[in-house]
Amino acid sequence: MQLYLNTSSPYARVVRVCLYEKQLIERTELCWCDPWAADSELVQITPLSRIPTLVTDEGDVITESLLIAHYLDAVGEGPSLMPSKALAETLVLAGLGQGLMDAAFNVVIGRKYAGNEVDTTLLGQRRLKAIERTLITLNAHPSVLAGSAQRTLGAITVAVALAYISFRLPAFDWQNRYPTLHAWQAKVVEGESFALTEFE
Repeated sequence: MQLYLNTSSPYARVVRVCLYEKQLIERTELCWCDPWAADSELVQITPLSRIPTLVTDEGDVITESLLIAHYLDAVGEGPSLMPSKALAETLVLAGLGQGLMDAAFNVVIGRKYAGNEVDTTLLGQRRLKAIERTLITLNAHPSVLAGSAQRTLGAITVAVALAYISFRLPAFDWQNRYPTLHAWQAKVVEGESFALTEFE
């Protein structure tokens, strides 16, 4: 398989973590690229020119991190990333994590291309408020309160989203403001799947 990605994409990191968790990393060629480059090889692979993009052994092209993770869960080894006994809980966390990631990523991109004043716009304010509300919700989530650190797709997605906020938006200071959530995330990220995929 081939995975098109870069080192700072939270979406790509979710997939890389899943590759390790499903023992597929050795079967996958990592193709580092710039999705913003008009002449990128990625444009030849997918018209969306988005990362991550996975090309399967059969030549199928799968985009969107959660869809790729679903495929990897089906073809890889080891415990399921979406255990049937906790499917709803897993999907709830995955949705919160994906939404948190989307809001944070769009804040970063907005500031990069339009300056910090973008935060004062209607969309900018909506993104910042969404991040705050989601942090509060996650801090009170039953899985977080119980300290359940099983690396399901939901836990992985939330943990990566939180790490991305630390990486790109440290002013949120979520670790100190939400210590319960921080303690939970610290348990989830233990192990090589997170250690070997840190943001750069």
